[in-house]
Amino acid sequence: MSHPILTDTQSRMKKAIDHTLHEFSSIHTGKATPAMVESVMVEAYGTVQALKSCAAISTPDPRLIQIQPWDVSLNKAIEKGIQQANLGFNPIVDGKIIRIPLPEMSRERRLEFVKVANKLAEEGRVHVRNVRRDAMDALKKADGMPEDERKRHEKEVQALTDSAIKEINDHLAHKEKELLAV
Repeated sequence: MSHPILTDTQSRMKKAIDHTLHEFSSIHTGKATPAMVESVMVEAYGTVQALKSCAAISTPDPRLIQIQPWDVSLNKAIEKGIQQANLGFNPIVDGKIIRIPLPEMSRERRLEFVKVANKLAEEGRVHVRNVRRDAMDALKKADGMPEDERKRHEKEVQALTDSAIKEINDHLAHKEKELLAV
């Protein structure tokens, strides 16, 4: 695993897996997590920024997200940002704090989230396969590489691909189980 093409391939596949896992974290399972809202974009001080950069986000209990802006004047902008993000949340401004109670998850809603998770997993797998294709093309174009070495590297790229797709599938199975647990 010393060839630069293989190192680059491994790095890009890891990024694809990490991105997919980050996307999974935004699908809520009925249990509150700060990740559900931290990337919501808020208009603050004349720019648009992520909620996590202008407020503290906590989960005092499993059914509640609590947001405490660094600057109380941002309360309305944060409330508006959460509503515009269309996450299905109804923020409640309570003095210096914004509370987001999570609605009970219906069976239909859970199944919708499973479909979303499957779509995200497929996007991750497609990205991994694209990285594989790029690596195979790069190996074919590599000047002066003996045939047997190229074949060995191609097998290593395929092994990396299989491993990355298996990891995405394992995380998808875990996420589905989490979503469907009542």
